[in-house]
Amino acid sequence: MRKQGWIVVLILLTLLGCQTKEQPVHTLKEALKDHFFMGVAVNAWQTKGTDTAAHELITSHFNSLVAENCMKSERIQPREGEFNFDEADEFVAYAEANGMHIVGHTLVWHSQAPRWFFFDETGNLVSAEVLTERLKTHIHTLVGRYKGRVHGWDVVNEAINEDGSYRESLFYQILGEDYIRLAFQFAREADPDAQLYYNDYNTMKPEKREGIYQMVKKLQDEGYRVDAIGMQCHLIMNFPSIEETEAAIVRFSELGDVMVTEMDLTILPWPSERLSADISMNYAADPKYNPYPETLSDSASVAWNNRMMDFFNVFIKHSDKITRVTMWGLTDAHTWRNNWPIRGRKDYPLLFDRENQAKPVVESIIKAALNQQSTIH
Repeated sequence: MRKQGWIVVLILLTLLGCQTKEQPVHTLKEALKDHFFMGVAVNAWQTKGTDTAAHELITSHFNSLVAENCMKSERIQPREGEFNFDEADEFVAYAEANGMHIVGHTLVWHSQAPRWFFFDETGNLVSAEVLTERLKTHIHTLVGRYKGRVHGWDVVNEAINEDGSYRESLFYQILGEDYIRLAFQFAREADPDAQLYYNDYNTMKPEKREGIYQMVKKLQDEGYRVDAIGMQCHLIMNFPSIEETEAAIVRFSELGDVMVTEMDLTILPWPSERLSADISMNYAADPKYNPYPETLSDSASVAWNNRMMDFFNVFIKHSDKITRVTMWGLTDAHTWRNNWPIRGRKDYPLLFDRENQAKPVVESIIKAALNQQSTIH
């Protein structure tokens, strides 16, 4: 072959090598694609797509979306028989347009439920028969509307107390344990192919963990389908321990998939001895509980990033059991933590800051995921 011909071949081989060379991974969903879905809760403003910075973060880093508020019963059916699907339709359309795994939240929850669910026109609690019919209509209508489009539903939310007993919500007062059975039954009837989840907070507490385990196991033994347990991770700096978190993941995995849901980590001091994610909690403003009104100190930032990374190391380690990790919000600018349990204080609980910039932990998560992946392969 002539010299010119060899030169052409070398150029072609060089170009081919450049084309096949792996590009560096810069996003969470790319790094974690072989581990679990990386999810985020989004609000109605974000699903409109008009916030271009938010849209870029959502579509770059996440491949699973959950509706933060627009699918809760007080939004969907504020008055009996009057359904409002505008925001929910927008959420599902946005997720579909961007190729996302979609989670519906939540079908049955004692909080953010309309009063008419439980009371008649005279103010008395309705009968078990009436509440059963109302549950059936609500779940069949909502789940049925998105049949084949929403991949999984938080069917029942927060039904267990801290000691492992059943929460005596109005659902429980009227129907007892049956309300949980009925919710899963109606959801399966409405969309047999959708995954069905139980979701709760403080799942790392041993008594509550065991109460949830026994409740879900009982449902499964009776023939009801519960595909996964969602571990809400509304975290503080000194609770839960990594060991307790790992124990909960392992225990729940005996019953099916595990999902890390509603994850955020507050750096702020907790104003009570009662550790809870109950949105009804409300404490008076006090400067000692708002120590970073403008920005985090360097030491607090380092501590926060290290603490968040400790949890992701556990999640990556147990990615054979965990199918999804969902952050409860996109950036520190739009998080319920800014107003709960003390209104008006400034918090820093999410992976992206108020300027839509990734915190150092994001790069650490990406590196850890890729390192774990390389050891597997």
